[in-house]
Amino acid sequence: MSAAMFAGDLRIDPSVPARRRAWRDSLFVDHAIFRLVWTNVAEVVPGKIYRANHPTPARLARLARRLGLRTLVNLRGHRQCGSDALSRAAAERLGLVHIDMAFESRGAPHRERILRFADHYRSLAFPMLMHCKSGADRAGLASGLVVMFEGGTAEAALSQLSWRYGHFSRSRTGILDAFFRRYRDTAEGRLPFLDWVATEYDEAALKRDFVAAGGLSNFVTDTVLRRE
Repeated sequence: MSAAMFAGDLRIDPSVPARRRAWRDSLFVDHAIFRLVWTNVAEVVPGKIYRANHPTPARLARLARRLGLRTLVNLRGHRQCGSDALSRAAAERLGLVHIDMAFESRGAPHRERILRFADHYRSLAFPMLMHCKSGADRAGLASGLVVMFEGGTAEAALSQLSWRYGHFSRSRTGILDAFFRRYRDTAEGRLPFLDWVATEYDEAALKRDFVAAGGLSNFVTDTVLRRE
């Protein structure tokens, strides 16, 4: 199977050949074949915010009907792949607002991206579904951020980064846990979360101080699951 990714836009070219190419790429290059049966859907804020892995068009339609979705947030960013093309076209058909909000899963969260997400959050149409590829790491980070935006605690945010969603805190993705722990240990109760992000959070220091503990966990996330 070629590693080439689908580069088309099904909103412009919705032809049967284009859709077939997008589906082949999505299923076998982007591993959506596993997501046909594994949804990783969970509620973050009751009736308002939900998280999942990258939904297929049919699943997105079912979730939109069941949850009354108005917005789809793509935590992978705009990518040239079949899964991206299919979900963008599906969101347009369903009348959902589609927003690209890219995050990393193995690096210290970027201050500017967090603040931009907070700006988006203030004006989004809810209910909202957020997705990354697997619904484990970037979806966990974004869900933790939502918890903080809603006035929750760092411990509650950390609960969004759980093995239940496929997140491994002892791998390189554990730097996302370290981010929320850094706030908990240095500023919680003294400084509101977004003020801390804007004025005190040090990405370079977090990256320097973080040490991934688990070689096996890294092998699973990087080699077996091939997480982004």
